[in-house]
Amino acid sequence: MSARERILARIRAANAGAPEAPEPSRDYLTAHAPAGDPAALVDLLHENLADYRARVHRTGPAGLPGLVARLLAERGARSVAVPPGLPAHWLAETGAERHPDDRPAGPLDARELDAVDAVVTGCALAVAETGTLVLDGGAGQGRRALTLVPDLHLCVVRVPEQLVASVPLALPRLAPGRPLTWISGPSATSDIELDRVEGVHGPRTLEVVLLGA
Repeated sequence: MSARERILARIRAANAGAPEAPEPSRDYLTAHAPAGDPAALVDLLHENLADYRARVHRTGPAGLPGLVARLLAERGARSVAVPPGLPAHWLAETGAERHPDDRPAGPLDARELDAVDAVVTGCALAVAETGTLVLDGGAGQGRRALTLVPDLHLCVVRVPEQLVASVPLALPRLAPGRPLTWISGPSATSDIELDRVEGVHGPRTLEVVLLGA
């Protein structure tokens, strides 16, 4: 018998005859989020994203191409990385040079990504309670490097269909086998004196568009 088997046998012996554990409370699923109010959830997401120093914008489908073009221009982005599956009309009005990651020559390498000014993506989910965007590498999101190397990340969230109240409600909607990236504001860190520095581990600037809000 291995050490592992001996330990498990002792645990089973110690628990023999013990009463069944009560069903745990699931109140935490919605304890801190407005229930049944999509507009309140959108407002909560907006508030928490802004608290993390992301810039948040709201628009409908008709206004999205113009808003994307304006945000890229305001940040001086002359080139943009484009993940596979990104809706073409999102970039219809921008004059920025596009760099598709699914080009025939193969994905953009690290040096090419470093030379790109921005990346535009969608997301898999957004969590209102924590102000978190979740990307899973699906269509319109691309691989993780696309959202870590360029200095500006512009992310479009379709609300309310991509919005959940809390992390426990998000997890059942995500596939654990996919490359999940959880983003709460622009990349930031601080040194021993607590001086905040942005852009060390990812984009210095995060622009979030709440589409349909």
